[in-house]
Amino acid sequence: MSTSLGQIVPVISGKGGVGKSTVAVNLAISLARTGAKVGLIDSDFYGPSIPTLMGGGQVVPDHEERLIPPVKHGIKYISLGFFLRHPDDAVIWRGPMFNKALAQMFQDVNWGSVDYMIIDMPPGTGDAQLSLSQMVKISGAVVVTTPQEVALADVRKSINMLKKVNVDVLGIVENMSGLPMPDGSVMPIFGSGGGERTAQEFGVPLLAKLPIDLKVREGGDSGTPVACGEGATAEQFHALAARVVSILEARKSAQPGLSIVN
Repeated sequence: MSTSLGQIVPVISGKGGVGKSTVAVNLAISLARTGAKVGLIDSDFYGPSIPTLMGGGQVVPDHEERLIPPVKHGIKYISLGFFLRHPDDAVIWRGPMFNKALAQMFQDVNWGSVDYMIIDMPPGTGDAQLSLSQMVKISGAVVVTTPQEVALADVRKSINMLKKVNVDVLGIVENMSGLPMPDGSVMPIFGSGGGERTAQEFGVPLLAKLPIDLKVREGGDSGTPVACGEGATAEQFHALAARVVSILEARKSAQPGLSIVN
C-alpha cells in the first residue's frame, strides 16, 4: 500500500503555554475547509492535547493491522493520548522510545493520501525536533510564540535549531497578541510587537497576529475548535492557512512530498 503524506509542516514553539497545539489544530481545520486532505499528528507525547481539542477519537486496526485514524472536522488525526489507559497517565520515556513512537505515527497509521500533514511538536529543541528532521522531508515549519520576551528568547533558540537541521521556517504566528476591548482598543497583556520584531530579525514572514479570544478557549475545551465556525478569529485562522498554502505552493517544486511504501 502506498501512503502519500503530502507537504509535512511541523508547528513548533520554544516553550509551552503559547498555544502551539491550538494553532496546529485550527490551522489543520482551516486547511481542510479549502477542500484539501489534511492529517494531524500529535507528537507532543509528554503532553498530548489533541484528543481534548478535537473532542476525543478512537483508532481501529485495518485488515493489515495498520491503524485507521479518526476523522473529525474534516481532518484525520492521531495522538498517543488514544493509547493511554487513563487520560491523566504520565508518559515517562527516554529518547529512543520517543523516536520509535514518532516513526510509528507515520508508518503504522493508514493515512491514505493527504495534501498536508500538520505535526504538533513538543516545545523546545530536543530529540523530537532532531528526529523528525532526520525521519521525513519537512516542507517548512510554523513557529508559534506570544509577544513577551520570555517566550521570544526560546523562539529564537528554536529558529536557530531549525537552521542547523536545514528546516525552513515558513513564518511566525504571534498568538495571544492582545485582548480586544469593548471600545475597540487592544490591551497588550503580553506586550506587543515581539512576533513582528523576531520575524524581521530572522527574515521570515509574520503569518498572523491572533488575539486573545474566549471562543478559542471554549472551542478547545469543548472539542469544537474556533476554526470550525465563523467570526473574526476563525477568519484569522483561515487567512493563516491561506498564507501557509501560498508559501508552500511557491516552494513545492523544490520540496516534493514524502511517500512511504509498505
